[in-house]
Amino acid sequence: MRYPIAIEPGTGTTAFGVIVPDLPGCFSAGDTLDDAMSGAEEAAAAWIDATLDAGRAIPTASSLEALRQRPDYAGWTFGVITLDPALLDDAVERVNITLPRRVLKRLDALARAAGESRSGYIAHLTLEEHEA
Repeated sequence: MRYPIAIEPGTGTTAFGVIVPDLPGCFSAGDTLDDAMSGAEEAAAAWIDATLDAGRAIPTASSLEALRQRPDYAGWTFGVITLDPALLDDAVERVNITLPRRVLKRLDALARAAGESRSGYIAHLTLEEHEA
């Protein structure tokens, strides 16, 4: 999936700035354009992940032409970042894990105490850790 970006040119004393206008508040900066672009991809992936975790919809991408016409980006350069479509994939996938029996007993007890299934509890812990 591709999202347009607006690039504010850097100078000898300021970093390059990159904004992903379709993802409100998503931006990056870097001493080089490559660093700023790479940071924008990372920021967009994190933005999408957090938005999905919050149960909100992901905005569709605007066209580069629409972005170029916006007066607030006069003098900026434009480009695109490409994100892995798997970021949007919430399909359930069955996995097989191996744990010592004593660890599995603890896991199941913690899941029961939390009122969750084993899988739900593992997912909950993972998402909770990701937010920290």
